[in-house]
Parts: sequence; structure tokens; C-alpha cells
Amino acid sequence: MTYRQAGTLWWDGRFHQGKALHGSEVVAQVPPGTVRLPGTLLPGLTDAHVHLGLADLPTIRAGGIAEVWDLGGTLEFVRRQPGIRYAGQFLTAPGGYPSDRAWAPAGSWREVGSPGEAADAVSAQTGASFIKATLNTGGPILSLATLAAIADAAHAAGLPLIVHAEGPGTVETALDAGADLLAHTPWTEALDEGVIRAAAGQTTWISTLDIHGWGAPTADLDVALGNLRRFLARGGTVRYGTDLGNGPLVPGINPREIRALQQAGLTPAEILTAMSPSAATLPPSWIPGGLDLDPARFAGSLATARAL
Repeated sequence: MTYRQAGTLWWDGRFHQGKALHGSEVVAQVPPGTVRLPGTLLPGLTDAHVHLGLADLPTIRAGGIAEVWDLGGTLEFVRRQPGIRYAGQFLTAPGGYPSDRAWAPAGSWREVGSPGEAADAVSAQTGASFIKATLNTGGPILSLATLAAIADAAHAAGLPLIVHAEGPGTVETALDAGADLLAHTPWTEALDEGVIRAAAGQTTWISTLDIHGWGAPTADLDVALGNLRRFLARGGTVRYGTDLGNGPLVPGINPREIRALQQAGLTPAEILTAMSPSAATLPPSWIPGGLDLDPARFAGSLATARAL
């Protein structure tokens, strides 16, 4: 395996100098023939919410993202994408979100009409790294019993359940059913403090803050930031994710998403942690000009990264 050495190495939450990366291990003894690069090497960065049917994987990787989580698409398509993790189809109520959206291609969702249909719906997502179900009060939604059956089937298969929770009461339903992650920071209403406390103890949230205004201030962004600040204060964990494919988002590392995470109270080091949940299994990312941890310049410097 190749040894790589850069001017600086960001790993395990701190800078290293004069050391090299060998796989996922930082080594002090740098052998001859080591590949030397200017700038900073850092763990492979992940966007934990992408829809590759609506975005371009090579462009995303050229923009510094080493791994994507595809959170909803046709099985035939996502299985052909190299080196990704995917949820497979959206599991939804009959007539539920996103079956009523023009952007969702036929075959990208599977309707689950009762608890008895949950196990078959989960087992159909062969090769998936997680299962995704949707709750959107703008249309029909899964009952608590059906969502709980989906959670049970996912967990029996060793897969976490990610829930799209949109609308009053949906976060509470996701928690009661046994969800492990929320696909978005909740934004439709300020959550009750007890719900925030329960969510922090049970779930990880995927950020997706920039979908609310794409850099312009909006009421939905304010609600999401308020929920996320309280969730983090309760010890909750957030993953960097953008919902790429949903509107004019940056096709790679999104500095607006990073700045929004800073608004929520995360430090540059904490944001790097949120962006590298699978670092040990990924090739590193590289910033030719070097990483700048100054809060005012951090997002811009990180946005120049490339995936090796």
C-alpha cells in the first residue's frame, strides 16, 4: 500500500508534520519512495446525503468528496455506481412521499402498506448499507406500527434505519419506531425539549442545512439551526450531508453547508469529524494549498480539497 506524505497531515483531530499516511495509519518512519504532496492530507470526506440519479459522481469526487451515501434511488441504478454506500429505494406509505414528486424516477420508491409487508421491502434492498423510510405529512405517511416493523427488519439485517421526517409529529414517530438516523436536520417546527433530548440519545442527524435558501437566510434555516444547536448541546451527533441533487447545491464540498454548521456551533475540527465517518476505509482527501483552521477561512480552504 502506498505511503503518502504532505506538508501537514490532519488525522485523529490534530495536525501532524514530518509523518506519512499508510492506509489509515499515521507513521513516523517515512520510507524511500513515499509519494510526497504539497498542502494537507486529511481523512477521506463523506457526503452522507446524495441522490446520484440527480447528480454526477465523478464531479462530486473531483470536488473533494471521497464517499457518498445515496439516500434514495432505483436499485438498478445505484448498484452500478462504484464505491458508494446506498439505501436503495425509499420505503413509503401507498401514495406517500416521494411517489408524488416529479423528480423521483419510477422504481425509486417502494410502497409498504402494512407491518406484514415490511420484511419483504427491506430484504429487497440487496447490497444496501442502510434502509431509508419517509414520513412527510404533506401526503399519506407510514403508520407507527409499519415504520416500527421496517425498523425491526432493518435491524435484524444489521442495517441502520434512516428516516426522512417532515412535518409535525414525524420526528416523534421516527423515534418511537426505532430510527437510527434522520436524513435531515428537522426544519418544519421547533422541536420540544424532551424530543431533542430523546433524539440526541438515539439518533444521528444528517445536516442538509443549505437546502434552505442555498446561502440566503430563510425561516426554515433558522428553525433547523435552532434545533441543531439544542441537539448538539444535548450531546447529539451530526453528519455532514447536503441532499445533493435537491436544487442548486455545490457538486462537491459545499462551503455554505460548512458555514451553516459553524453557525450551529461546530468548530472546524468537529466539522472534519462530521465529514469523515468512514475515514479508515477510504482513500484520503487532499488540499493542495493546505488546510486553514481559522474559522473565517476554514470553509473556503476545505472547499479546495480533492479526493485521491
